[in-house]
Amino acid sequence: MDNLIFSLNATVPIFILMLLGLLLKYIGWIDDIFAEKMNRFVFLVPLPVLVFNDLATVDFCQVWDTRFVLFCLLATVASIAISAAVSFLWKDRMIQGEFIQSSYRSSAALLGIAFIQNIYGTAGMAPLMIIGSVPLYNVMAVAMLSVFCPGREKLSSKAVRMTLRGIATNPIIIGIAAGLLWSALKIPMPHIVEKTVTSISGMATPMGLMAMGASFDVRKAFAKARPAITAAVLKLVGFCALFLPVAIQMGFREEKLVAILVMLGSATTVSCFVMAKNMGHDGILSSSVIMLTTFFSAFSLTGWLYILKSWGML
Repeated sequence: MDNLIFSLNATVPIFILMLLGLLLKYIGWIDDIFAEKMNRFVFLVPLPVLVFNDLATVDFCQVWDTRFVLFCLLATVASIAISAAVSFLWKDRMIQGEFIQSSYRSSAALLGIAFIQNIYGTAGMAPLMIIGSVPLYNVMAVAMLSVFCPGREKLSSKAVRMTLRGIATNPIIIGIAAGLLWSALKIPMPHIVEKTVTSISGMATPMGLMAMGASFDVRKAFAKARPAITAAVLKLVGFCALFLPVAIQMGFREEKLVAILVMLGSATTVSCFVMAKNMGHDGILSSSVIMLTTFFSAFSLTGWLYILKSWGML
């Protein structure tokens, strides 16, 4: 019951913020232009600062575990490959980029540390899980959204250059690189800077969620119900069923196993929608998957925790 209450506390407020954005648009307080500007602002400022803050404040030397990081990396690679393969089931090639990234990208950085702290009292292996998965999440998301951009007929040499340029100049990728460099060089962060960075990064999730809700088109969402449900099932059930037994067989237990669970089976991150909207996609499929996974992850994560606890793995 405690795990259920925690999961609901972590996910229901997110869902409510999306509904709030939808309500504010319905009553006329937010229009399409304002929602678009909110999305652009979140993409350019708070989200890059958020990922920088997540990585810059971690001392990886003290908690480093190469075997664990490699597992997170390889599981992420396999998840991306599976998502890409499944995406070819849909005739509408314009939704492939959104389908792929919304199927594999978790709220690992946002929920991982909080989830493990709630169970064990410390951040545990969450920072290592983040370093093993989140940079690859974002790099591949930029690549997939660029390659499968609506209106792009084929992957020409110009398209490849544009994709590589998009990866190199993507604000979130820059935030990740800056955070890793800051952590590696062990640069101290003065209290004033820390408070400022924390305040800016704190805007990312609520603004992104409300902007997403305001941009959500219910009629279009129902038109893409099948791919959205498929992506949600992959995200909450499929990858956990595939990779958790492997993690158990490799001997990962307790906070390492919980970190892997969060990486594989937590809700699709809000930045999927923000990135999709800012890279030429309509974002409808992304927002549908985020809403579905956010709502049902409270129950699916609790179910996985119950199974692992019953098996004596936690």
